[in-house]
Amino acid sequence: MIGKLLKPVLLAAGVPLVLAEPEAVAFDRLTYHGSPKALPAGASTEDWPRFLGPRHDLHSKETGLLRPLPKEGLKAVWEVKRGTGHAPPVVAGEYLVMIHALDGREVIECLHPETGRRYWKFDYPVRLVSSFGVEDAPRSGPVIDGDLVFAVGVRGDLHCLDLKSGNLVWKKNLEEDYGPAPLFFGRGGCPLVHGDQLIVNVGGRICVGGFNKRTGKLLWSTKYNWHASYASPVPATLHGKERVLVFAGGMVDPPTGGLLSIDPKNGKVDDAFPWRARMFASVNAASPVPVGNAVFVTESYTEGGALVDFEADGKARLRWKAERFGSQFTTPVAHEGYLYGVNGTAGTEIVCYEIKSGRERWRDGIDIRGARLGRAGLLHVDGAFLCLGAQGTLLWLNLSPKGAVILSQTQLFRAPETWGVPIVSRGLLYVNRNSFGPRLVCYDLRGE
Repeated sequence: MIGKLLKPVLLAAGVPLVLAEPEAVAFDRLTYHGSPKALPAGASTEDWPRFLGPRHDLHSKETGLLRPLPKEGLKAVWEVKRGTGHAPPVVAGEYLVMIHALDGREVIECLHPETGRRYWKFDYPVRLVSSFGVEDAPRSGPVIDGDLVFAVGVRGDLHCLDLKSGNLVWKKNLEEDYGPAPLFFGRGGCPLVHGDQLIVNVGGRICVGGFNKRTGKLLWSTKYNWHASYASPVPATLHGKERVLVFAGGMVDPPTGGLLSIDPKNGKVDDAFPWRARMFASVNAASPVPVGNAVFVTESYTEGGALVDFEADGKARLRWKAERFGSQFTTPVAHEGYLYGVNGTAGTEIVCYEIKSGRERWRDGIDIRGARLGRAGLLHVDGAFLCLGAQGTLLWLNLSPKGAVILSQTQLFRAPETWGVPIVSRGLLYVNRNSFGPRLVCYDLRGE
């Protein structure tokens, strides 16, 4: 475990001494390829401090990005060899945080976003097993909030660290404190920072917990008979009231789970909307998508998607369902009155649905030289959709109610299980390569 002291130390004379923050240094797993271009004049930039982006909606205000994409591929700025895991990195200011499993330990590392140099590393032993031939690995991305970073490990290790030093602020193990949450591949849902709270879909003896983000003290708990899922809680405002949406449902038989609307002040459930596949070997993994006073949820095994209206009294009712809008784990994007997402357990089609009516406008396999996109991730940025395919294909897409148009595309690499959203911050693109030599790669996506 590495992490230098950042807090003021009182000397005998009573004079505070603040030790220097750790500097970012090169390390053995880093390959630096070269500096990125300067940001274009007038370009807008944003942090990406949490899963689903700055506003939990897969939209970024970044501008000045490279278009069209060069056919020969993007320039790599740096890459870091890593262990196993699908957890996405997060970026805030001069700090990038990633989590992965390496040599029997879960590793949280803080890097400089533009150079890949490392500020600190925090690691601890982890027990990894496998289910259905798939090995456990970190799937829950870290969350940066001000001077703190939070991470949930595959075995329920919840750590709060000081962002600049890597020092431990507090920790707990969700499994030990609240009982095991039955999951197929270990824990995978990201925590949610809401004001002074850290909200977690815990499972076990409590379904959801609200913790003091600076001490780890449990402030409230939601005791509901649905376990933890792989979906991440998201905030919403329903009829002017702040709410937290949790799409719960773990490895239980008979399978149970669905959408909870929770008051973040006390953990009280306004209403619960059951939505879970009828088969045991299934998961709820795509996060809820709030749209006005309604919420879209989707799963890919039997039920598909549903738009759920919440009344002023908090009660939930189904507005429409779409059996052919079933996303296994990629969260759809709500944009200008329409939902765009990936349908299918293998993620073979991008679909467009009208939010108001539930009418399907189109579906498109997006043929890329005879191959399909697979489990693709979508991000709306700089006036178009950036799409990352499951084999390492990157595309700019124009998605509208009229259809899908490929604006340009390039092959970053050819490796399966390239799952996740294309993460962009300050004109740099961060992609997890999960096979054929796992690594996190930073690409230059800055325009000329």
